[in-house]
Amino acid sequence: MAQATGLSPAAVSYALRGLQVSEETMERVRAAAAELGYEADPIARALASGRTGMIGLLCGSLEDLWQQSLAVGISRGLREKDRYALILDAVGDPARERALAQQLRDQRVDGMIVQPVDPAAPFWPALCETLPVVAIGDSLAGTAGEVVFDNRRGVTLALEHLKGKGHRHVAVLTPTRPSTPDRPADVHVTAEADRLGLDIEVATASHGLAAATEAAHRVLRDGRPSAVFCFADSIAYGVYAAAAERGLSIPGDISVMGYDDHPMSGLLTPGLTTVDWDIDGIVRAAVRLISAAADGATRRRRVVQQPTLRERGSVLSRS
Repeated sequence: MAQATGLSPAAVSYALRGLQVSEETMERVRAAAAELGYEADPIARALASGRTGMIGLLCGSLEDLWQQSLAVGISRGLREKDRYALILDAVGDPARERALAQQLRDQRVDGMIVQPVDPAAPFWPALCETLPVVAIGDSLAGTAGEVVFDNRRGVTLALEHLKGKGHRHVAVLTPTRPSTPDRPADVHVTAEADRLGLDIEVATASHGLAAATEAAHRVLRDGRPSAVFCFADSIAYGVYAAAAERGLSIPGDISVMGYDDHPMSGLLTPGLTTVDWDIDGIVRAAVRLISAAADGATRRRRVVQQPTLRERGSVLSRS
């Protein structure tokens, strides 16, 4: 390569890594590499640079279809920056989340993006001291950056919409476990329901369709609410399934709202009214933040995603 380009071996190495050389030199070296069929040895490159090119992506639960879409987007976004995503699934389990986070650290990834199951877990600050971490959804102490949701606004949009449609008794299905009670959305839904004078019942539901359907059956069985607000569209799909099994119509017998506007939600009959968090914006922000942090940026950045209400046909007006 050095002979083909007329550059020193050091200059060729820098150009292939995009370091300390001009754009013209990088293009010249890359063109020569393509012509010669040259591919850098990733192990040698990692040893020389101290970087693996790998970013750990620790998902809270890949049974959540929205998190699946997020993982796909982040993986593609990182690839455009010559990085690769190592995707792991915490399956909604705080203990598994901790073990996988530590595993990613031990595998010397250049950084980690996490959608935390338990943002209050005490291990996060120590782990964030050992590698750059970007959190999505909830804040974590010590991160290099975070893309958080304005959950107060999102919950308010949903509950005000239901109240405006005449609903007073609302069931809330959340993936939050009793062992992780401090997630902002769950804390705010109770306070906001009190402010609006709504009678709410909060229950736990997993993202998987079978588990979400079972949880929906429980809230629809006795003292049926007029509406169900779900903290994930994947959980709302379980309400659709349970309603159909019980011979209930949506929205005639039960209204349903989701919380992340997965693309499938517009294909349901009726379409699911939900809260849109702009998944493309989240992907761009997370990739930008972790790439900067992995390259040595020390300034901590915080991006707050604002929600919008996506109104479709799943909420009936009872007023």
